[in-house]
Amino acid sequence: MNQRGFYQPHGAWVGDVIPYAEDGRLHLFYLHETRQTPKIGMPWYRVVTDDLITFIEAGSALASGGPDADDHNVYTGSVVEADGIHHVFYTGQNPDKRGPDGLPLQVVLHATSADGMNTWVRHPEHTFGATPGYETADWRDPFVFRDAEAGLWRMLITARHAEGPARRRGVIAQCVSRDLESWQPVEPFWDPRRYVAHECPEVFEWNGWWYLVYSEFSESFTTRYRMARSLHGPWIVPEVDTLDGRAYYASKSAELDGRRFFFGWIATRDGEADDGAWQWAGTLSVLEATQRADGSLRVHPPRERVAGFDEPVGSAEPGTVLSAPEGYADLVLPVDVPDVARVEAVFDVAAGTTECGLLLRADDDGDEAYVLRLEPRRGRLVFDRWPRQRTGGEQWQISGDVPHAVELERPVDLAPGRHVLDVLIEGDLCVATVDGAVTLSTRLYDRRAGRVGAFVGEGSVVLLSLDVTSPSATTSSSAPREDLLLAQF
Repeated sequence: MNQRGFYQPHGAWVGDVIPYAEDGRLHLFYLHETRQTPKIGMPWYRVVTDDLITFIEAGSALASGGPDADDHNVYTGSVVEADGIHHVFYTGQNPDKRGPDGLPLQVVLHATSADGMNTWVRHPEHTFGATPGYETADWRDPFVFRDAEAGLWRMLITARHAEGPARRRGVIAQCVSRDLESWQPVEPFWDPRRYVAHECPEVFEWNGWWYLVYSEFSESFTTRYRMARSLHGPWIVPEVDTLDGRAYYASKSAELDGRRFFFGWIATRDGEADDGAWQWAGTLSVLEATQRADGSLRVHPPRERVAGFDEPVGSAEPGTVLSAPEGYADLVLPVDVPDVARVEAVFDVAAGTTECGLLLRADDDGDEAYVLRLEPRRGRLVFDRWPRQRTGGEQWQISGDVPHAVELERPVDLAPGRHVLDVLIEGDLCVATVDGAVTLSTRLYDRRAGRVGAFVGEGSVVLLSLDVTSPSATTSSSAPREDLLLAQF
């Protein structure tokens, strides 16, 4: 399912992405989740992209080792190159091989490729499990990088201490090597004693700042980052330390042409319903990070994703005033939103305004809709919908005590003045960004069609612009030919 700027394989879902950039091309290895019952071994698959819009399938990359192998399930890892040889370090797990705690073992494995990552040779003699002091069932997501200053390779590993409060044993363990074959344990890379685990860790240096990125495997399930002036810390918590919300997980990054891109998956919901539980794996989505002067990150869709939406669908009169000092007012455009659309609104928010934002897939009068709500007094963007879950047929039997979709909120500075809310919609996917800096991704399942509107509650805004656009036929036809791309690797 090669959507415009998103990717999901036919009949399967994208799990953790292992991005690798080389020669101007992004190779995106990923965990290929089929959700088959009974479960089969997890493989890595690969797609490549040159433009962040078109993803070309390269098929299976690292197959399951088989039902008796340590790597029956091939889980997350990393790719590096040394002396013309590509190395993959990855997690192996077999539900039938258990550690002292009775849980399935996790081990780190190694494979190499001498033909440009087309085929891989496994090296089972290099396999190793958790070192003393760590739980044997949590030893995964090896991230390998070169420490040029120390003259060695470092491997970060998602791990858990064997002792301590169960919810706060998470640690990023560390091993070092000089030959990419034998690894020696050293002191933990980061040990905050804060979460269940820190999944998919990575570090990178960018313009004098080091960044530690990990996905919080705890109550929040989101990707976070820390900053430092040195690889060895101390690690600073930025004011907004998340890349996205609950629906965007296991994001890892790659650098291409001086730009930093993050690749994660937007989770599906059980039953493809708004009230369904979040599921593991979903649709590949790309975000770009840019640096502020203080080193903190602004996160937004790449410019390639928002370019090409140049077919007008509908718009509001620039300068429209929505004012409701003690109540609510909205404006609903008299056009249905296409299945693939961009909605861009620019608000001039008056001081003291309680809320404003966008209605998505609304009915004609805007009473029922998905809602992207800016809340200046609380300093946040939230995702909501009305009606919420119905608990019965009576007027009051709606879960109205829930203020919004609690897991779908992002902190954002909403001082009085101009703010831009930019939304990409494709089928059931929705990615919203405020001021090119704060992004929130989610799914839109129950309402498949409707209109767009803007609103204000207890305050006043000037709608400087509200435009709905779709990709033009010219944009669609200008995508690179898959056969030409495939011929290059």
